[in-house]
Amino acid sequence: MRDVIQKMVEAESQAKRAHDEAVTEAERLVAEARQKAKALLHQAEEEARTEAARIIEEARQAAEREKQERLAKAVSEIENQVRLDETVRLAATEAVVRCVSGGS
Repeated sequence: MRDVIQKMVEAESQAKRAHDEAVTEAERLVAEARQKAKALLHQAEEEARTEAARIIEEARQAAEREKQERLAKAVSEIENQVRLDETVRLAATEAVVRCVSGGS
């Protein structure tokens, strides 16, 4: 009987050790999973920041190109208007010179 009780105590001790080892291993695995998840999250955040910065830079460049195109168009329109005004001014000057000189 004593042997049976001793074997039961040993079995309970082994079961407790196995349980404690399983709990320790589970805690280690959970901690490892959390660490990996944290690293993946950090990596994803960095990738998102990099992508956002790239998109912002592309948008900034596109806006700059559009601004330059609009500016060039405005300059061209102004130059065309000025030329037209100069043409009209030159024709008027010639007409005045003809009138004053008595030419036709």
